[in-house]
Amino acid sequence: MRKESSMASSSPSKTSGPSASAGGTPSSTTELGVIVPYPEEAIARRSFEPVAAPEHPLVRGARSVAASVLPTMVMIAVLLAFWQLLCGSPSATFPSPLAVWEQSHDVIIHPFKGVDIGLTHFSIQDGGDVGIAGHVLTSLSRVLIGYSIAAVIGVALGILIGQSVFAFRALDPLFQVLRTVPPLAWLPISLAIFQQAQPSAIFLIFITAIWPVILNTAAGVQTIPAAYRNVAKVLALNPVEYFTRIMLPATVPHMFTGLRIGVGMSWLAIVAAEMVQGGTGVGFFIWDSYNSSLLTDTIVALIWIGMVGFTLDRIVSFAGRIIGRAG
Repeated sequence: MRKESSMASSSPSKTSGPSASAGGTPSSTTELGVIVPYPEEAIARRSFEPVAAPEHPLVRGARSVAASVLPTMVMIAVLLAFWQLLCGSPSATFPSPLAVWEQSHDVIIHPFKGVDIGLTHFSIQDGGDVGIAGHVLTSLSRVLIGYSIAAVIGVALGILIGQSVFAFRALDPLFQVLRTVPPLAWLPISLAIFQQAQPSAIFLIFITAIWPVILNTAAGVQTIPAAYRNVAKVLALNPVEYFTRIMLPATVPHMFTGLRIGVGMSWLAIVAAEMVQGGTGVGFFIWDSYNSSLLTDTIVALIWIGMVGFTLDRIVSFAGRIIGRAG
C-alpha cells in the first residue's frame, strides 16, 4: 500500500509543468531553422543576358541573304585573287582576271549589243556584231523547245514503264542502251533527218534530256508505297484523281530530279552542238572566239554558260518545290 501511494503521488508531478495547458491541450516545442540570406556578393556577381529586341522582318531577311551569299562571294574573291597571282606575270600564257577585263571590256559591258528585247519577244540583228547575250538567248530558245518536248514525253513514258511491268521489261533495256550514247553522236543522224541546223539542234537537246526524265520518273512510280495504292482502290479513284492525288505527290521528288539532270544535259548538249554546227548561239561564239585568238572572250562566254546553267537548275528546282507543296 505504501508503494502504490508513492506511485500515485509521483504521477501528478509528470503532468504538471509546461507540457499541460490551461485548456488541457498539450503543446510541443518546435525548433525552427535559421534562414541564411543569399550573399550580396554573389548577387552582385550574377549577370543576365539582356533580352534582345525583336528584329524587323527586313533586317532578318537581310541577315539570311547575307549568310547564304557572303560565303560564296568570299570564295569567289579568293579564287580571283589566286588566279591573278598565278597568271598576273607578263610571261603567263593564260590571261589573268585583269587581262580579261581589259581585253574583253566591250563584251562584258555591252552584252545586249544587237538585241531588241520586247515584252513577249526578242529579235537579234542578222549579221554584224552581236553581244554575248544575243547568242545566249538564241541557245536558250532552242533549249526551251527541245527540253519542253523531252519533259512531256519523258514523264509520260516514265509513268508508263513505272506502272506497267510489261512495258518496263520491253522498254527499259532499250532506254538503258540509248542513254549511254554521247550527245554529239546523235548530231550526224539529226542532220541527216532534218537537213537544217535549227531542228537538228532541237532534236539533239530532246534526245539528250529525255533519258534521265524517263528513268527517274519510272523509279518514282515504282516506289509508291503499297498503302497508297490500296487507299486509291478503296476510294475508287479514277485515273485522273489517282494521278493528281496519289501518283504526282509521291513521284515529284524523283520526277524533278530527272528534270534537273535533263536541263543540265540540255544546256551542255546545245553548247557542244553549236560549236560543231556554227551559225549562232553561245557555242558558236566560243568557237569563233577561239578561232580569232580571243581567249578572253571565251572565258567570258564560259562564265555566262555557268551562270545560265545555274539559273536553269534553280528554276526547275523551284518549280519542283511549288508542285510538291501543291500536291
